[in-house]
Amino acid sequence: MSKNGILSKLRALMHNHAYVSQPLHAYIIPTGDAHQSEYVAECDNRRSYITGFTGSSGTAIVTTSEAALWTDGRYYLQAEQQLSNEWKLMKQGLPETPTESKWLNSVLPVGGRVGCDPRLMSIDKWKPLHKELQSFGHELVSVDENLVNLIWSDRPDEPHSELIILTEAETGKTWQQKVSQIREKMIEEKISALVVTALDEIAWLFNLRGADIIYNPVFFSFAILTLDSINLFINEKKLSKQVLQHLSDVQFHPYESVYQFLSKLAESEAVSKIWISGNSSYAIYNRIPKQKIHLASTPLALMKCVKTEAEMKGMEHAQVKDAVALCEFFVWLEKEVSKGSVTEVSAAKKAEFFRSQQENFISLSFDTISSIGPNGAIIHYKPSSKTDSTVTTDQIYLIDSGAQYREGTTDTTRTIHLGTPSKHEQECFTRVLKGHINLASAIFPPGIKGHMLDTLARQYLWEVGLDYRHGTGHGVGAFLNVHEGPCGISFRTPPTEANLEENMVLTDEPGYYEDGKFGIRIENCMKVIKAVTKHKFGGKDFLTFEPITLVPIQRKMIDASILTAKETEWLNNYHSKVRQVVGDELKRQNKTEVYQWLIKATETLG
Repeated sequence: MSKNGILSKLRALMHNHAYVSQPLHAYIIPTGDAHQSEYVAECDNRRSYITGFTGSSGTAIVTTSEAALWTDGRYYLQAEQQLSNEWKLMKQGLPETPTESKWLNSVLPVGGRVGCDPRLMSIDKWKPLHKELQSFGHELVSVDENLVNLIWSDRPDEPHSELIILTEAETGKTWQQKVSQIREKMIEEKISALVVTALDEIAWLFNLRGADIIYNPVFFSFAILTLDSINLFINEKKLSKQVLQHLSDVQFHPYESVYQFLSKLAESEAVSKIWISGNSSYAIYNRIPKQKIHLASTPLALMKCVKTEAEMKGMEHAQVKDAVALCEFFVWLEKEVSKGSVTEVSAAKKAEFFRSQQENFISLSFDTISSIGPNGAIIHYKPSSKTDSTVTTDQIYLIDSGAQYREGTTDTTRTIHLGTPSKHEQECFTRVLKGHINLASAIFPPGIKGHMLDTLARQYLWEVGLDYRHGTGHGVGAFLNVHEGPCGISFRTPPTEANLEENMVLTDEPGYYEDGKFGIRIENCMKVIKAVTKHKFGGKDFLTFEPITLVPIQRKMIDASILTAKETEWLNNYHSKVRQVVGDELKRQNKTEVYQWLIKATETLG
């Protein structure tokens, strides 16, 4: 069905009294699912189905005569390429771009009705949108029957992946110990029940992993904890004998029954306060009397971000295996590129192949960004049969990739030139590298949030009037989602952003992109550790970062004259560690040719 036909069908449903009590003047299609996931299963790709835009972030709004898509700077170019002329692209972050509410208030008729599936919009988004629309006399309406589902005739079935049970040796804590810690927090806050809707929080809590969303080791479920019961809402197909044994003392319920269960729980006089996150859906919020709601990030969110000793050990081990695979990939690429047969797609597949040969490989952690020349300027570019370009020796090649190993999650970006880079390309790369080193070297007191460090990665680009349109870093899960909140490093300031703490894992990934020419990004995962300082203000340890990604940074791309002596020392120390740690693993795996390549790639600069 053409996109034009889809929009016509949707507009017809907006006036169909079988599904809406009164006609709708606009309908909102968010990206997320009932758990507000960043990445969604195929069956939840409603916004992509309606718009044709496949990026991970965006909101579509269809009115009786217009259709508009909001997305951020990572996806401007991609959206321009994928949207038909029926759609208006709204570039979030630009001063001339109206917010969704301002745009709606400007196009709606008097007393406009805006519909949305309340399961697909978070409380934090619904409430301010409702308020802003109401101030202009409009109404935000819950539409319990999802209108996109009604016209999506070939909508994929919901996935039912097999669950993986993690051991205490892998996680550092049993799920029972985690429940006890959470209940202590509930007692402190005088909470009767905690509702957990984020899929990574549920997977982490129960020491289980799944594969319901591609590259994200999670499974569809809800959890409600009280002081004397543990309730898991999940499709019974997932409950193998081993999982049932693992989850002793857990009460199981059908997945969709969570809303009815919550309504009944909220009616109980014995229940005083119910803890829900602002990222929970408005459908969850609407089931609880307002006086009984405790609205705050769940205690799991922060607990999950601060890795246990076992989790950190696994994360570091995963990075070493991943480095071996990437070193193999670069050896292969340097050999094959001159034949003219390597493309972005074949390179991505080869990188995945090398990773798949490593022990305990589960899957990639996201779609590989394999891009040559102008495609590298598309920040979240995904090569396809339509866009697949040959990797050449006369353009910059960028690969942003990662994997899920049973031990941990990886995310690494390297930008290389397989020929001779220009002076301009070298300068841009070196300024990105200076920012990368500046952030990695930062020493900061406790209580600092990541957004307070973001400028450290940008300052050397800013010096010459350059910048990039994405955050500088994100949290990384332990065999969980590659993008993990509530910690991060960005110019944005999320209201739930957590202070940086020892044993968090974040990325350091500044970049620079010239539309139509190239893209540059250097990305390592790094852990937060205690810093060694001369003084301890307030008697507290300061913090710093330590890279755990161990992959050579191409020296050919560096203009050494722009680096300071301290920056050169950092790079040489980093490469020395790469040579030692990854070199030992290459020797253990009997990869002699790759080891020889590594020795050359990590030679001292300067």
